[in-house]
Amino acid sequence: MESDFEVDAIDLQLLDLLQTDASLTNQALAERVHVSPPTCLRRVRRLQAAGLIERQVALLQPDRLAALQGHGLTAIVEVTLDRQGVEHLDAFQARAVQEAAVQQCWRVSPGPDFVLVVHMRDMPGYLALTQRLFSQDANVRNVKAFFATQRAKFEPKLAIALT
Repeated sequence: MESDFEVDAIDLQLLDLLQTDASLTNQALAERVHVSPPTCLRRVRRLQAAGLIERQVALLQPDRLAALQGHGLTAIVEVTLDRQGVEHLDAFQARAVQEAAVQQCWRVSPGPDFVLVVHMRDMPGYLALTQRLFSQDANVRNVKAFFATQRAKFEPKLAIALT
């Protein structure tokens, strides 16, 4: 993003609204921030071009999907590497983010080197993931998994200070 890029109150309102509901039409967005539809569209495209809007996705309701496919298995996994040089951290991270089951990959400190949020269809799927991602990597020293029993909150929205 260019260093002279600035956002104003309308841009911040647009970002806030789109985080809550990205399916809003341009007309609805324009009405809510009190600008014309062409101005709104131009601003949203500018925010996308600047990289402030990374992508737009649909958030699925896991309990409803589970009724159709089975519940699946979610785990929060702490991973500690034996060697923590940048090249070793980068190599593990690159492998982790390539795994479809890895929903989130965080490099953290202190404590473990990584915290992953993974979702698989079942325990055999989790075991296969552990073989690919952890057991075959001689640099993985310790793995500690916590299996989710209930999701009380999931909110990907970032806080925006609206002026």
